[in-house]
Amino acid sequence: MTDTPSPQEALEDAGLSVRDRHALMHHELRQRICLLDYLPGMRLSEVALAEEFGTSRTPIRRVLARLEDEGLVQSFHGVGTVVTDADLAELEQVYRLRVELIALTARLDPVQPSAEFMAEFDRLVLRGADIVATGTARAFTQFDIDVFQVLLQLTANLPLRQTLERYYFQTKRLWLRAAEEAQLDLEEEFRIFQHELEAIQLALRAGDIDAVAHIQRAHISMSLKRLQLKSR
Repeated sequence: MTDTPSPQEALEDAGLSVRDRHALMHHELRQRICLLDYLPGMRLSEVALAEEFGTSRTPIRRVLARLEDEGLVQSFHGVGTVVTDADLAELEQVYRLRVELIALTARLDPVQPSAEFMAEFDRLVLRGADIVATGTARAFTQFDIDVFQVLLQLTANLPLRQTLERYYFQTKRLWLRAAEEAQLDLEEEFRIFQHELEAIQLALRAGDIDAVAHIQRAHISMSLKRLQLKSR
């Protein structure tokens, strides 16, 4: 078995452009925040990150500025950059906005699934079955992120994709925190999501993008309702 490459090795091995390297660093740090590897209140060191990624502090500052614009970190004078907290009461409006925005994927430049897309989604459904059987809250969160990013390909409208992505990651930590605090029934959560994936799979096979958006819309709405109930 080979070891997982470090972020610096991944950047070097990929032979990426400056822009792509920036995107990869942003993706990696955002993942760490959303998977609670970086907990709320944690200070992110520009020096340490620059050393880890094998780059100067300037690109790291740009990535952190982008994360701050997305609401995932905040910069304080004399302190540095700190991971923000994720509070359900403050993000309920974001959740409701996501419910309305996801419906637009079926109306704004929808993309019919290709054979390659269907093969990728079929693999996700199989992976979901494994999550139901043996998954953890963290593994499920990573899985949910992967599903979201695949389904995002069903619209070619770039501003919509960017907006959906921004608000998705703002709210993503809420579920994992609730799960780790034992506020959610994980087996039930896994089964619900797997049923939704299978419904999306059927809609994709029928070429019904509107149905796919409808299922996603219901998923976001019901997820919010369950979080609200468990937080009381």
